[in-house]
Amino acid sequence: MNLLTATYHQLDAWWWPYLFILIAGWFANDMWRILGVALAGRLSDDSAIFTYVKSVATALVAGVIAQLIFLPSGSLGLAPMWLRLLSVAAGFAAYKASHDNVLVAVLVGEAVLLGLWAGLVGMP
Repeated sequence: MNLLTATYHQLDAWWWPYLFILIAGWFANDMWRILGVALAGRLSDDSAIFTYVKSVATALVAGVIAQLIFLPSGSLGLAPMWLRLLSVAAGFAAYKASHDNVLVAVLVGEAVLLGLWAGLVGMP
């Protein structure tokens, strides 16, 4: 068996895709973390580039949330629009009432959505 055949058989093993995903996922994620740590001391919180990055990140999150509310796919699309909007409003109210605690907001929003939806469709 030559080296090429041995390498092919190693890549054909059942565990190889999992190892590849683990390594590729780690590299894609941690590369940016390491770069961020290396450059963090050189950036100012009020610099133009930092403000731009925060703005783009906020716009992306807002776009995803808007899509989930107004153009949902999958099972969420079965929930009526008023229920999705009510859940967002309840989550936002909980966010403000809990002094900007994101976890509380998410849990309240999900509880309203799932609780009322279960009542609408007659789930036990």
